[in-house]
Amino acid sequence: MSHPAGPVCSLPAGEPVVERLEQQDPDWTTVVWDDPVNLMSYVARVFASYFGYPRAKATELMIQVHNEGSAIVATGSREEMETAVAAMHSYGLWATLGRAAE
Repeated sequence: MSHPAGPVCSLPAGEPVVERLEQQDPDWTTVVWDDPVNLMSYVARVFASYFGYPRAKATELMIQVHNEGSAIVATGSREEMETAVAAMHSYGLWATLGRAAE
């Protein structure tokens, strides 16, 4: 059957197009930067409470931020990392969205 504007195109059955696009999209990162304002203990507490990291992992990331100037604290989809960056801002931390190295 022909559609008035032309033939009707249908997508093949199977995995949705959105899922295929997400699989091709490289991971994104949340980068937290060192700042002169927040206490190191507070930064570690934020990492533990927001991301659910064990105390040792949260402390390790905080030390990396302090010593190296920044650390990738999470990796995921763009939407997840945009949410995480906004959350870090709400805690008063300096954070940016980045692309994961391929």
